[in-house]
Amino acid sequence: MKVFDKWDSDVEVRDTGLKTYINLEALVLPHRGGRVEAVRFWKNKLTIVERLINKIMRSGATKRKVGGHFIRRRGGYTGKKHSAYNTVKEAFNLISERTKENPVQMLVRAIEHSAPREEVTTLTYGGVSYHQSVDVSPQRRLDTALKNIALGASDKTFKSKITYPEALAEELILASNADVKSFAVNKKEEIERIAKSAR
Repeated sequence: MKVFDKWDSDVEVRDTGLKTYINLEALVLPHRGGRVEAVRFWKNKLTIVERLINKIMRSGATKRKVGGHFIRRRGGYTGKKHSAYNTVKEAFNLISERTKENPVQMLVRAIEHSAPREEVTTLTYGGVSYHQSVDVSPQRRLDTALKNIALGASDKTFKSKITYPEALAEELILASNADVKSFAVNKKEEIERIAKSAR
């Protein structure tokens, strides 16, 4: 079986920390219908492509600005799995045309390059708060990378003529090459730089 009945899911995961958390099971239709929602950590049973689809089904950033502005996408994607499915499928087609590579491999590489290894947490002792650098769990690394890839694509389409599938394809290509023009890679560098100063 192949992903979207086109691409092989036999890809290499170089990051050993993420290897067990990236599910590369090939499904023609990546849709589990919320079967893994009830139990903690069962989201690892979802394929990586479906997890990307689920992250796309969001209205944008709610509390913080992305790229200097609040992004609110009404309609199109919020809670509409079929629209998100078609977007990812179209983005994978664009990646395949532009790079002549397997888009699933590009997605895995993009996740590896945009998953932060350490971040900052706030500790309070005796009424005094200070920041401390901590290692990030593999599950959180994966979630953060997928969230930032989806937000980066949303940012590129904000007040722009570029379509969401084109923006997603561009974000995945840039992130897979570890290019700092990618929103997700840039965000990872920023998180790790702040964490380094709080060691």
